[in-house]
Amino acid sequence: MNLFDRISEDLKSAMKAREKEKLEALRAVKTAFLLARTDKTGEEMLTNEEELKIIQRLIKQRHESAEIYKSQNRNDLYEKEMLEATVIAEYLPKQLSDKELTRELEKIILNTGAAGPKDMGKVMGVASKVLAGKAEGKAIAAKVKELLGIG
Repeated sequence: MNLFDRISEDLKSAMKAREKEKLEALRAVKTAFLLARTDKTGEEMLTNEEELKIIQRLIKQRHESAEIYKSQNRNDLYEKEMLEATVIAEYLPKQLSDKELTRELEKIILNTGAAGPKDMGKVMGVASKVLAGKAEGKAIAAKVKELLGIG
């Protein structure tokens, strides 16, 4: 079962169980998937990588909104955004630990033959595809810089 179908099934379950917050979060994900499908010219399905990017973007948006609400002392809205982010994050694959991320990036650097700062783009291109959904882009970039001796 692909991610879209899994979310659709969970959406039905949330409706039956009357889980309002979960329902709102899942509707947002499904809407984002449907909009992305219509943006693509004539393609029916999104790739797994595209679905994961959408989910990551939605989580990031929830966290950014939550920070704004927190700074404005709107704890009710802050908690709502954080709850939605938690619900949406359940659909991401298990996140890599720091050691696992380092190990994966070392393999990628070895396979691409990267030797220094000039090869960062090459490594990031491969890493962002291989590690999609398993680690945040910021964490990947920081670790690549560290391993290539940049900064």
